Amino acid sequence: MSAVLVIHGGAGAISRAAMTTDKEREYHAALKEILLTGQAVLAQGGSALDAVTAAVVGLEDCPLFNAGRGAVFTSEGTHELDASIMDGATLKTGAIANVHHVRNPVRAARKVMEVSKHVFFVGEGAERFAREHGLEMVERSYFSTPERYEQLLRVQRENPEAAVLDHDGQTMVARQIAAPAHPLDMDKKFGTVGAVALDLHGNLAAATSTGGITNKQVGRVGDAPIIGAGCYASNQTCAVSTTGTGEMYIRKVAAYDIAARMRYAGSSLEQAAHAVMFEELPSIGGKGGLIAVDSQGNIVLPFNTGGMYRGFARVAQTPVTAIYPDSQ
Repeated sequence: MSAVLVIHGGAGAISRAAMTTDKEREYHAALKEILLTGQAVLAQGGSALDAVTAAVVGLEDCPLFNAGRGAVFTSEGTHELDASIMDGATLKTGAIANVHHVRNPVRAARKVMEVSKHVFFVGEGAERFAREHGLEMVERSYFSTPERYEQLLRVQRENPEAAVLDHDGQTMVARQIAAPAHPLDMDKKFGTVGAVALDLHGNLAAATSTGGITNKQVGRVGDAPIIGAGCYASNQTCAVSTTGTGEMYIRKVAAYDIAARMRYAGSSLEQAAHAVMFEELPSIGGKGGLIAVDSQGNIVLPFNTGGMYRGFARVAQTPVTAIYPDSQ
């Protein structure tokens, strides 16, 4: 068993042509910094829950990713944030959806898990819960960035009915600037952040957070805050965080399916994750990626898109970060 933290910052049509050297370096630096923060938690004997919380907070605070600050816009020019977390040792969970003022949604999800008799709060009730428990609240403008707003405007000009996940929207912006006639590939559209970890005590945890999809209908909820779809953890099997076409991950109960294959069919983590990622999800048009770790410290980071921002860090080892399929 080897304590390890794995993170992702979303998957999608991440084009090399649309990615400058400086921007690529910026993504790698951000992923490494977040991994080092979570790695330090594990190295000091901290829990897997603390490690995934720290990692997702870091991803939420970084405007490069679609969660927290830098979240994408809805069709009405607003932000709706979702998050979930699960403790593999106890199977306790917490989730929130459609919040507008909670700076770090993953902290609110964890507070739900720790102090509430319920497991899932949405909208105004979730915001009231977070405020009553002393979590940091911010103005809606905190989450906005000029790049995300330009992303919304370009998506709406290209196809007002489209709902585009984070990194495809970014690719669209870059393509439109370089070649205005180049259409957006509407089959490739994904974004979310997440973390999974195994700690020195043998416990697993997972957390997932998202700003949703660009130009989505207000009130829409994807897989990120849904336990079993976008997030799952059990010490008996594995911890999973997903990113992709949320509706398809919900329909396939993707995160739990990996754990179920391991528990009931005796599949290895790699076998189970690859079956879900490359067979089950594509069978209904599902695209994206996921990260997972099992109780022995084995990890997988599969995706069926042009790229996925990802990385892992084992205790006392140098963190590894990657974006494209041919890098790891």
